[in-house]
Amino acid sequence: MTAYLEKARTLSEALPFIQRYHGKTMVIKYGGGAMQTDDLCRSVIDDIVLLSLVGISVVVVHGGGPEINDMLAKVGKEPRFVDGLRYTDAETMDIVQMVLSGRVSKNIVRLINEEGGKAVSLSGVDGRMLQARKLEGQNGADLGFVGEITGLDLEPVQLAVSGGYIPVISPVACGSSPGETYNINADTAAAHIAVGLAAEKLILMTDVRGILRDHKDDTTLISEVNLSDAQKLKDEGIVAGGMIPKVDCCIQAVCGGVEKAHILDGRIPHSLLIEILSDQGIGTMVTR
Repeated sequence: MTAYLEKARTLSEALPFIQRYHGKTMVIKYGGGAMQTDDLCRSVIDDIVLLSLVGISVVVVHGGGPEINDMLAKVGKEPRFVDGLRYTDAETMDIVQMVLSGRVSKNIVRLINEEGGKAVSLSGVDGRMLQARKLEGQNGADLGFVGEITGLDLEPVQLAVSGGYIPVISPVACGSSPGETYNINADTAAAHIAVGLAAEKLILMTDVRGILRDHKDDTTLISEVNLSDAQKLKDEGIVAGGMIPKVDCCIQAVCGGVEKAHILDGRIPHSLLIEILSDQGIGTMVTR
């Protein structure tokens, strides 16, 4: 009986959050640790389906770095990174499109549909949803076909959402020349899409608990920061390395009108539900 009461209490506590976010849009960047095992993958998919079924408009933007590396290894090509970004020559760009828009995106859609949701696969080149130009690395370093977003046309996403579907978006963008495509960082793409949709939340799923005062100690998690705090943490070097672009994406989203941005540990089962439908908060939330 105690177990049933606990379940009922949990559902009851979620009700105010369901009421608050019903009809709102949330953009979730799915990748990293949340893709590491079948169990974690199923956990995230279940969370996404549940959020959709209670009336939240969920938009998924996914990564797929390990899958790209696996395919590069199969063709005998060594991955190369410049300034933390994947150097993308023409051959690698073809592989990026094939893996992200093909295998990864379709697999996520399949899993959502199997769990009772309705999902549709979209690429950033569909309807020129994501438009980009060549991104230059630090000190003019050549990154190949890595792009920075210059424009959005989110009608394909809006049509999918209005039809009751969960859009699953691969972060590939079209350039200004015919046939020109660019590889876009998934966090960056998610931030731009969240701003364009005036989303309630941007959620970046990653491999760490969130912003830590001591990156070796999970107990030093900083649960909430505002914009000025976030910049101060960067200046102090507390936000460093791979966390810098994630925090920058959160700052960009909140400055662009997104209510709240979250950095969430995708390795924790059902981390999405805990963060969104409870008052516990297990990641770092960036607010105005």
